[in-house]
Amino acid sequence: MRRRPLIPALAAAAAMTIAGAAAWWLTPTPGAREQAVGGTAPTQAPVEIGGAFEMTAHTGGTVTDKTFEGKLRLVFFGYTFCPDVCPTTLNTVALALDALGDKAASVQALFITVDPARDTPEVLAGYAPAFHPDILGLSGTPEQTASIAKSYKAYFAKVEDSGEDPNTYLMDHTVFIYLMGRDGEFLSLFSYPAKPEDMAREIAKHLKQATS
Repeated sequence: MRRRPLIPALAAAAAMTIAGAAAWWLTPTPGAREQAVGGTAPTQAPVEIGGAFEMTAHTGGTVTDKTFEGKLRLVFFGYTFCPDVCPTTLNTVALALDALGDKAASVQALFITVDPARDTPEVLAGYAPAFHPDILGLSGTPEQTASIAKSYKAYFAKVEDSGEDPNTYLMDHTVFIYLMGRDGEFLSLFSYPAKPEDMAREIAKHLKQATS
């Protein structure tokens, strides 16, 4: 088991509200909507997911959706101060990548922060790779963050804190992991808490389809 980075203790912060996460998914779409529970969602999404983006990688430099063409992508929105859901999910992604073995070279995991004010590329550089060296942390301006979240229909919002320290706040955010195809098309959706073996199996299935 990988050792996850230490997360600041935030008292009642552990009760992160996720009721608003992926609110788009909860809007009825006749014949198309089905929410994932502990596994994967149908490959047909109720609305278009994904699209063009431009962000800064924790390794330095700008990346876009074109940067990862030819690879499947695991996309997760979160933030480094997250007390539980984010580290748990990143551990799951890390174990799934390990389970894929050599096949993981055809997959790019992307951890996109919804808290760019605190999660600079330098902060992400000390966080994302601690779970797995192949997880790439992405940050951007507030406008870039809002744009990529909108394209993935991902929800996030700052939770206002009445405490004295303005930096000890939480973020509500979507807890789904998006599996995107080699050309950036939506393939599947993993819900929280996903099992790494299920994730690896689903990814391997799509990798096989891409080469058959």
